[in-house]
Amino acid sequence: MSKKITKALIPAAGFGTRFLPQTKAMPKEMMPLVDKPIIQRVVEELVDAGIETIVIITGWNKRSIEDHFDNNFELEERLQEAGKTDALEEVRRISDLAEFVYIRQKGPEGNATPILNAKHIMRDDPFLVFFGDDFVDAEPSRAKQVIAAYEKYDSTIFSGVRAREDEDYQKYGFAAGQNVNGRVIKLEKIIEKPGSKETSPSDLAIVSGYLYTPEIYKHLEKALANLKEGEELVYTMGVQSMIDAGIPVHAVELENAIYRDTGNKLEYLKTLIEYGKEHPEIGEEFQKYLKSLVNKS
Repeated sequence: MSKKITKALIPAAGFGTRFLPQTKAMPKEMMPLVDKPIIQRVVEELVDAGIETIVIITGWNKRSIEDHFDNNFELEERLQEAGKTDALEEVRRISDLAEFVYIRQKGPEGNATPILNAKHIMRDDPFLVFFGDDFVDAEPSRAKQVIAAYEKYDSTIFSGVRAREDEDYQKYGFAAGQNVNGRVIKLEKIIEKPGSKETSPSDLAIVSGYLYTPEIYKHLEKALANLKEGEELVYTMGVQSMIDAGIPVHAVELENAIYRDTGNKLEYLKTLIEYGKEHPEIGEEFQKYLKSLVNKS
């Protein structure tokens, strides 16, 4: 029987160079979507799927992430005195979402280093890895779909979406392997940025959202021991080693899903506009404003 998934990892130690100078002092994960930072949306999705412990891997300039999910007694007191009960309840809710553990990233560059940094917290439990600067709108949520796939296949799971544009083949890794049921591929390899639809093994792009079984540590540690000078430690090294050892790994197409690549300037602005249009407080007026811009043009 599969172990219950109660832990998740959010790597958040990157510099956010694509958003400089904005991210010189503010982490990219804290970029707002109207009135809520991107990373909070990720955390809320995880908690809604049953996650109880969230490990966030940070760097020297990420203190505001910790502050955001911590209690702020002075702020709460001011809100209480001002009678702003709705705002007070919201800031308290944020700090009570989960048990948060913060670890400073140590080790070589690469997206697999945070996994090894959190090994002593995750122990022998399977765990989710979601990034803090992008997310997926889906129903059921991405987290719930990935967990459901794990419970069915009892393996490491990668989430994916179908490529929509030619440029997707230059931006993402793509699943290569045996098609299981139309929406699931038993992986033989992940082809990083194949470049075109013709050279790609499938149209299933691997996007943010992974579930790892504890076998990943052994294979990443092996890759780390053989890492060449200047080489990054990336998750595909460990995953390919697992596959080569006969350990099953699956990629699952997310249903009813829209990938929000909010680490990209243009996609961030698109997402911001879409969320602004649907915001309960300002959505109606914002849509009127957008229409006025279209009419002027």
